[in-house]
Amino acid sequence: MLFILLSTLLAIFIPVLVCVVSFLLSSRSFKDREKSSPFECGFDPKSTARLPFSLRFFLLAVLFLVFDIEIILLLPYPIIMDNFNLLMFFISIMVFLLILFMGLLHEWNEGSLDWSE
Repeated sequence: MLFILLSTLLAIFIPVLVCVVSFLLSSRSFKDREKSSPFECGFDPKSTARLPFSLRFFLLAVLFLVFDIEIILLLPYPIIMDNFNLLMFFISIMVFLLILFMGLLHEWNEGSLDWSE
């Protein structure tokens, strides 16, 4: 019992000690003008470093992730096909594909996939 208590205290004490020492050693002066300025290959930037973020690109990236995850969810279906009733297997995969297709149609009708604007 004493060994478990000592090892638990040691497991808590060492990480806390490392965090405190690293915080004390890494403390630096206040913000330096050079460190807070943007960096472009060693030269001062010609324009602002903060460019506006494209919301359409973000939406397309999120849509890609959603549809990519749905495709990954489809990958195990051929492997598990032997373990289930064939009719239930096809019904479940068709419902999943129908939901996927309806989501694609919704995004298409909403105009999220149109980049011509």
